[in-house]
Amino acid sequence: MKKILLLSDTHSYIDEHILKHAAWADEVWHAGDVGSLDVTDALKKIAPLRAVYGNIDATEIRSEFPLNNRFFCEDVDVWITHIGGYPGRYSPAVREEINTNPPKLFICGHSHILKVMPDKKRKLLHMNPGAIGKHGFHKVRTMLRFTIDGSKIDNLEIIEVKR
Repeated sequence: MKKILLLSDTHSYIDEHILKHAAWADEVWHAGDVGSLDVTDALKKIAPLRAVYGNIDATEIRSEFPLNNRFFCEDVDVWITHIGGYPGRYSPAVREEINTNPPKLFICGHSHILKVMPDKKRKLLHMNPGAIGKHGFHKVRTMLRFTIDGSKIDNLEIIEVKR
């Protein structure tokens, strides 16, 4: 079983609250718009990190992290990207792959809107953790934490932090 902390859209912001939740996790996953390597460096000191770059990320971050990160966690096929859309409204950049080779768990950021929803047609679960940084229109900062045990995604919790 793996405990996962999922976050996105830090926009260069990291604080003790985020790091406290990272300490709970076996792995931290970041769905882009990191903003600064200070964020990922701080997270990597606490737990293994998987991340992608987002549209605001400069060359320094793009040279360290990919646009798409597809991997297996336990028996779950995971795909993380920053701009991916959601069921019924996938981004053109991911649509063909989602249709022909869907993962079991599709994760993106970008919207600053927390969403967890199934795509019954493709038999996948979509997650967007919202935004945990302070830059943007969102009123509540959010992250997700959950477990993966074999092929089971379970124990999903929303972590909310007031701005």
